[in-house]
Amino acid sequence: MEKNYNYTRRKLFLPEYGRHIHEMVDYLKTIEDRPERTRQAYIVIDVMGNLNPLLRDTSDIAHKLWDHLFIMADFDLDVESPYPIPTQKELSHNPQKLEYSRRNMMFKHYGKNVENIIRSLKDNPDETAVEEILENIARYMRTKSYEYNQEHPNNEIIINDIKRMSRGGLTLDEVALGSLKSEYRQSPHTTYQKKGGGKNPKNGRSGGGQRRGRQ
Repeated sequence: MEKNYNYTRRKLFLPEYGRHIHEMVDYLKTIEDRPERTRQAYIVIDVMGNLNPLLRDTSDIAHKLWDHLFIMADFDLDVESPYPIPTQKELSHNPQKLEYSRRNMMFKHYGKNVENIIRSLKDNPDETAVEEILENIARYMRTKSYEYNQEHPNNEIIINDIKRMSRGGLTLDEVALGSLKSEYRQSPHTTYQKKGGGKNPKNGRSGGGQRRGRQ
């Protein structure tokens, strides 16, 4: 018995209709009489509509079914269609290419928004507000720099990066930057000593032995 697997058959143009519908469409091509071929095409359209009951509520369902019929026929079917017969070029047009911003960022790991905020701060007359916003940005830059380089950034690097992104219009005091609270999280793989007087991570007591009760 000769086995017939799907991977040995021709590719289906619209797999959602199944191979039997494709075989019906192939049979339409073999009908020599054009009126009879058209009559049989309407029957195939009815069967295709029954396979997609959810599409019956759409206004242009009939038009879509006829387009699908010609797609499955590889646009090689001569019948009297109630709608304009589509071409392969009309239904397979290439999507329009999206234009992406070509503006280069100085530091990609900080992001574009950080650079935009820093540049906008140059025109802000409120020095107190600028200082507070700049401290928050510096804290954020520390976090992103650590994620990017996997090491704690030097304060001088943060200060120089702010100066470069602001075109020299903003400076941050190194003392103020050093006083900012670090947002780094401790590594979850930290191990504690269990011998030699190591501290218990739960209560901070040394774990050298059991507690003695009062005598």
